[in-house]
Order: sequence, then C-alpha cells, then structure tokens
Amino acid sequence: MGKVRPPLTLKPHIDCVLPASAMVMAAGLGKRMRPLTATRPKPLIEVAGRSLLDRALDAVAAAGVPHAVVNAHYFADQIEAAVKARATPARIDVSDERALLLETGGGITRALPLLHGPAFYTINADNMWIDGPADTLRSLAARWNTAEMDALLLLVPLARAHGYEGRGDFHMDGLGRLTPRSGLKLAPFVYSGVQIISRHLFDGEPVEPFTMWRAWHKALARGRMFGLSHPGLWFHVGTPASIGETEARLAEA
Repeated sequence: MGKVRPPLTLKPHIDCVLPASAMVMAAGLGKRMRPLTATRPKPLIEVAGRSLLDRALDAVAAAGVPHAVVNAHYFADQIEAAVKARATPARIDVSDERALLLETGGGITRALPLLHGPAFYTINADNMWIDGPADTLRSLAARWNTAEMDALLLLVPLARAHGYEGRGDFHMDGLGRLTPRSGLKLAPFVYSGVQIISRHLFDGEPVEPFTMWRAWHKALARGRMFGLSHPGLWFHVGTPASIGETEARLAEA
C-alpha cells in the first residue's frame, strides 16, 4: 500500500504575516474602455469619485502592506504622477514598461527586483472590491500557507461577479484546491484579479510578454494552487457602461 498523505488543512494561521509587497497591474491599454482611455490610462478612470488605481493602493495601505509596485506602459507619465501624489503606502515603486507591454506574467517578471519577500500580492487595477466582514488582503494572508501553496487566488462566485460576462474560471474543492474551467462549460468561480503568489514561479522566466497562466500552470501541476471565496462585493469595470452600473450598485450597498 502507498503512503497515506496527511489531510490538507486550510485553517487561518493564528499569526498572520502579511506579504511585504503588492504589485498593482496598471500597464494595460484599456481598449474596451474607449473613448475614455483616449487621453488617460484605464487605472486613472474614476468610479464614484476615486480612480481605480487609488482604490487598489488604498486597499494595500489599509491592510498594512508597506510597499507597492505599479507597472506603467500606456500613458506611463500619468501613472507615475498619480503614484507620486500619494502618501500611502509608505513606499511605491514604478516598474517601467514603456518600451514593451509585457502582460501580467511578463510584467511581474520585470518587476521582480523591486518586489520584496518570497511571496507577494498582485492586484489587477481594472477590478474593484468591497471588503466583507474582514479586510480582504488580510484574509488572504491569514489563509496563505507557504508549505502547501504557490498561489492563493481571491475568487468570486459567478452569480455575484458584477460586470463579468464570461463563463467562470475555476472549480474549487472543499479544501480550496483549484482546477481550471474546461471547454465551454461553466465554472462556479471567477478570478477576482487579487492573489498571493510565490516569487519562485517566475524564476528563470525571460522578460517577455506572457500571461499569468504560465506561472499558474506550474502551481497547478504541483497541486499547489488554491482559492478563497470573497464574501463581499466585487466589480469588473471593463467598459464605459460598467462605470455607471458599478456606481449604482455601490449606492445601493
């Protein structure tokens, strides 16, 4: 008989250690947000009086994460000016992608020298969330387990993914382990754009355009990719029409 593996436990750690850095992905072209993105980058579009970039960095600061990295390509000067105008988090670095848009995975690889620690947050600037009963970023850190995980994704139930028009991204078992949606079938969870991910998944990768899936496939192959369902509100702000829809739902909430 083979060895019996001990049961996987996903209980929150009593001592919650926050990742030292968060990377906010802000380099995209925002094509679906045109004409609003004809003169500014999508992360600087405002929803209910606050830019998407500021909302992401506000969340990083509120959680107590001391350092953020923001990547910049499209209207990079505007992103840099917005970062310089902030007082929090305590330190914000800009990863310059002016020469070449590197997508999510390549952008992280380019920013690795700026990011601190063995694991860090990544946050997509075109999504926004409202905390549930607890701070969302701290909840992810409380669930993170270095011994068992290489990626921990914040997921949103498909039925509550406001502004999202796809078929879902992942299935999640009772232990939180993820499997991707296959074919044209629906999957019950949507990736929120927020995660904690291990640095070593990007080790040795070239600085070239590639998506997050290159890193995720490594974690999936090792059974080390997990999810946490978000109990609060979440919005994908992808088109001009979605701004008004998001603001209306925020007013209701």
